[in-house]
Amino acid sequence: MSSKNEQVWSDTQASPEFQDLKRKFRGFAFPLTVAFLVWYFLYVILTAFAREWVSTPVVGNINIAFILGLLQFATTFLIMWLYERHSSHSLDGPSDALRDKVDKELSK
Repeated sequence: MSSKNEQVWSDTQASPEFQDLKRKFRGFAFPLTVAFLVWYFLYVILTAFAREWVSTPVVGNINIAFILGLLQFATTFLIMWLYERHSSHSLDGPSDALRDKVDKELSK
């Protein structure tokens, strides 16, 4: 990589636009990741140490553990939908503009 290309990438990473993009991404992704991991490990801990409680029937043969397991899938799809929505509204436009700016600088 030439020193000109390295300078373009260094300047891009230091730019306010890139820093704002990172802040928006991290401000969404990190809290949601922590929340999901807490929820996931709570599920694992409950199924390991509160077997009697999670074995409680709710309707017929469906117990609390089964419902919590299904909620894990539902949570995953909810997070995917929320991230897609966040990305479309907050990240895609600025990242496209930044990419175009970098491409223009690299093609000089």
